[in-house]
Amino acid sequence: MRTIAWSHRVALGLAVAAGLGGCSTTQQVKVKETGGRECVFLGREVCDKLTPTETPGRFSGTAVSGSGDTVMGLRYINPNARWTRYNKVLIAPVSFWGGDDTSVSKEDQVALTNYFSKVLNDALSKKFPVVDKPGPGVMEIDLAITDVGKAIPVLRTVSMVIPQARALATLKYAATGTYAFIGSAQAEGKVTDASTGELLAAGVDRRVGGGNIKAAAQWQLGDAENAMKSWAETLADRLSSWTSGTTPH
Repeated sequence: MRTIAWSHRVALGLAVAAGLGGCSTTQQVKVKETGGRECVFLGREVCDKLTPTETPGRFSGTAVSGSGDTVMGLRYINPNARWTRYNKVLIAPVSFWGGDDTSVSKEDQVALTNYFSKVLNDALSKKFPVVDKPGPGVMEIDLAITDVGKAIPVLRTVSMVIPQARALATLKYAATGTYAFIGSAQAEGKVTDASTGELLAAGVDRRVGGGNIKAAAQWQLGDAENAMKSWAETLADRLSSWTSGTTPH
């Protein structure tokens, strides 16, 4: 009976693995909270406004599945915000708020914040003029990296490429919703009226490495970078749809 059960599990893992070539390089998971909700960057006043965006059936294990908002796991949107009045963005420098006990070196912190700033500018500049000072119609984008987990490169590659190891990794995904040896990143951010400081939106989100084979051989912080690129592109798309009035928030 034990042998039969194991063979069924392996067969399931191989079947799921067969379709992983088209999987995302990053996936959203539940926000990491220590001793209750904490927002080290946003602060308590904004943090208390945040609500989970999960919908029934949205989370399986720790990973997101199904429909629902995939921009931020926790979010707040000002119900009185007049989005269509905004047509430009001011991007504040991305900061790192990992705490004194973070395992991320100063060099990697600089590399990550520079990378996040670049992909934000790349994504938002496709949708809006990017300005360097407040003014009418300007939204200020202020984001911070609050947690980073490094992938384990060699083991990540083995788990993604070697068929037997990939089958086991897929079984882990089926059981927990995440893959083995992956990296992660968590960020907090807010959008404000650049002139008045009025809070328009805020959120906290966490992402981990996905199952795409393209992510198998990337460096330790590759999963974190993929998360940042996803946040930047999705944020740009969402703000564009809100300010154009084509999609309700």
